[in-house]
Amino acid sequence: MFLKGKKAIGALTAAVAVAATLTFGVPSPAFAIDHVECVGGENFLKIYSHLDGRQSVDCYANAGRTDFGGWWVDRIVTGNNDLVYYDANGDSVRIDRWHDISFPNHPPKIASIEIL
Repeated sequence: MFLKGKKAIGALTAAVAVAATLTFGVPSPAFAIDHVECVGGENFLKIYSHLDGRQSVDCYANAGRTDFGGWWVDRIVTGNNDLVYYDANGDSVRIDRWHDISFPNHPPKIASIEIL
């Protein structure tokens, strides 16, 4: 009886080891948007914005979603990225790659952005 119990524990241990190997050993796609340094010639997402008298130009790479802090956006250059921005009113707007859009009169106030 004791021997059967040891075999069952051994089999369970082996099954857990195989599951852990499959879980941690198989690479999966990374979905982590990165705030990166704006570099000329790169095709990053580039967003020109302002808030409370401050101006900002921010670049992003890689798929994922991040908070944008409610800044007013003056211009978006998508580069090679498909973008969805979520404005402060709860609307979402998709902009396909290779677009350069300016908002001279009514800039959107952006809550978050997502690179697809």
